[in-house]
Amino acid sequence: MLKQKIFEDLKAAMKAGETEKRDVLRMLDAMIKNTEIDKKKREEGLSDAEVMEVIGKAVKQRKDAVAQYESGGRPELAEKELKEMEILMAYMPQQLGEDAVRAVVQEIITQSGVTSKTEIGKVMGPAMAKLKGQADGNLVKKIVEESLQ
Repeated sequence: MLKQKIFEDLKAAMKAGETEKRDVLRMLDAMIKNTEIDKKKREEGLSDAEVMEVIGKAVKQRKDAVAQYESGGRPELAEKELKEMEILMAYMPQQLGEDAVRAVVQEIITQSGVTSKTEIGKVMGPAMAKLKGQADGNLVKKIVEESLQ
C-alpha cells in the first residue's frame, strides 16, 4: 500500500537525518490521517487512489505557493516549495506529456461527438476521470479548449 510506503520512507528519512524529506512526509502523513478522519475511514484506512488524491492536493498547494512566491519576489521560498513538490511527486504516477494528454482528449471528443466550446463539460468530466493523477487539470483544460475551437 502507498500509505505504508510513505510511512516506511518517513522512518528511513528520520534515521538518515534527511530533515527536509522527513518534514514533508510528516506533513503528508498528517494530511492522510486528517482525510481518514474526515471520511470516517480511520480503522480501515484510505485506498491507494484516495492517498494519491491527498498527494495531488499537496502538490497543487505547492504549485500555487511557488507561483505566489515568484510573483512576490521570494525565489528562496519558491525553491523550497519546488523541493517539497519534487519529494511528493515521487509518490504520484508518472505524469503524461502534453502529446499523450492531447491524444486522450481527442479520443474523448471523437467518442462524445462534441463540437462546440459550450459543451466543454462533456469532455472535461470524462477526461479528468481518465487522466486522474496522470495529468494536471490546468493542462487538460487548456488542451480541451484548444481542441474545441
